[in-house]
Amino acid sequence: MSSSVLTLFSGPRTAGGQAGAPVTDMVSFSGGPGPGAVYVERQLPPGGVSAYRAARGKGTRTFALWADDQRRERVGTVVTVSAGGGVARFEVLGAHGEVIGTVTREKALRGRGLRTRWTVRQADGFEAVGLKGRIVWWWMWWILLPLMAVLLAITVFDSVPGNEGGFARAPRRIRWRADGQVPLEFRSKNDALHLHAPGVDRRLGAALLALLRSFHSGAWDAGKK
Repeated sequence: MSSSVLTLFSGPRTAGGQAGAPVTDMVSFSGGPGPGAVYVERQLPPGGVSAYRAARGKGTRTFALWADDQRRERVGTVVTVSAGGGVARFEVLGAHGEVIGTVTREKALRGRGLRTRWTVRQADGFEAVGLKGRIVWWWMWWILLPLMAVLLAITVFDSVPGNEGGFARAPRRIRWRADGQVPLEFRSKNDALHLHAPGVDRRLGAALLALLRSFHSGAWDAGKK
């Protein structure tokens, strides 16, 4: 099955995060027609970085999607509709504020199941549901959990509020299903998002990958600068 593959790359941060510095985080596209990249940037509230980090600990995310690293053309925006109780809902907007799609994240044990659930809906197309990890790997993870005590300790010390943990919190693969099809797939190897359906809007894909990676250990949007 041919597909477009999306990968998020994070560049070095500019000291102090001074205004006018180029956008350093980029979602790269390989395969299929369309642009080769979208640049993603967190949008800071009036309180700046500290206010953003406090809000993201509760599940809030706000990103801008740019056509280039100089912010000459905004192609999309990710905004939080609601966040709380382990459930966060996001809208992905186009350049003129039109709704491209929605993404809902329901945290494991806080939403409707034992695994984190991601629901993706494209405004003019599909609605797909994906569950984090395969059941068989989760069973193995629980069985081996006593042997991973050290890894869990490292994960706790290395975690940032609002993130899922690191290595000890695998598995992370997600396959979204809609009407018997798999339009989207996130693979933990290379942290890549695969767009299997040709009708998936690449802006929605870039927004989804940015959201997924923002909930992982070492999240691209969690910096203090």
